[in-house]
Amino acid sequence: MRLLVATLGGLSLAIGITGGAHADPTPGEIEKQIDDKWNQIEPIIEQHNQLKIELAANQTKQKQLEAQIAPLRALVDAAFDKVSAFAVMQYKNGRFSKLDAMLTTGSPDTFIDQMTMLNMLAKDEQDRIKDVLVAKRQYDAQKGPIDELVAKQAEQEAAMAQQETQINAEIKNLNDMRTKAYGSSGGTGNLRPVACPFEYTGGPGAKAAQVACSEIGKRYVWATEGPNTFDCSGLTLYAWKQAGYTLRHYTQWQYDDTTRVSRANLKAGDLVFFYKDNHHVGLYVGGGWMVHAPNPSQPVQMKKIDAEPISGYGRVA
Repeated sequence: MRLLVATLGGLSLAIGITGGAHADPTPGEIEKQIDDKWNQIEPIIEQHNQLKIELAANQTKQKQLEAQIAPLRALVDAAFDKVSAFAVMQYKNGRFSKLDAMLTTGSPDTFIDQMTMLNMLAKDEQDRIKDVLVAKRQYDAQKGPIDELVAKQAEQEAAMAQQETQINAEIKNLNDMRTKAYGSSGGTGNLRPVACPFEYTGGPGAKAAQVACSEIGKRYVWATEGPNTFDCSGLTLYAWKQAGYTLRHYTQWQYDDTTRVSRANLKAGDLVFFYKDNHHVGLYVGGGWMVHAPNPSQPVQMKKIDAEPISGYGRVA
């Protein structure tokens, strides 16, 4: 899979209204700048979630294949220990992987010819080693592409880790902008302006909605999935996990793994996705309301789903 690693590039934060001849920006102007800037940062955060999960999965597969190859190495090593000439070569040159040495001889037939010339192994031993060599090469054919992919993803992860410092600086600037606009109050309005969930429909969706509502007020921290802090897809993952269902920690994967429903058929627990690249998600709680983790400048809260551009709706169960 080709992974595209986004960069923050020339992102910079500026209040936009400066100079002594102008009034300070209003809270509404600050909120718009925060929203605009966050919509540039959040796709990078979600992509980092995806990259870390895929890298971990491929590293696990890499280790599993290596574990399967290990017994084959032991078989060949044991066979070569019967060859006194090879033992002498080991003594003179130092111990190294016998299996790797065998592979450098060329084809399995070439190796068998050499074994016959040495006349040190019985025919059944030769056949067994030939089969081991074929099996080992089959594993190599599987492991080679995984090794290459892991190396590539590790480089991308290292590059993304370097961006984390810049992302955290952007997040700090967002919080500074909000503090300047609102003082130390942390914002205006009620995090739970109506009953949450707004409606109760029963079933696992209702359970997920209740869990999401119970997390209102907790902080946003990117790449986290509870129980004390959340990012947007981490919150929906956590809420549905408590209802007995597994979601993956990436907005696009959650979109892919859910069933499309219409707005008219929305019910509590459904996921609502936003923007063309589905980089934000909230959990529907009824009455046109959702619970979501908006960004580091605001805690988990309720919000009308029409406040952001909707890209689709998804049902988990």
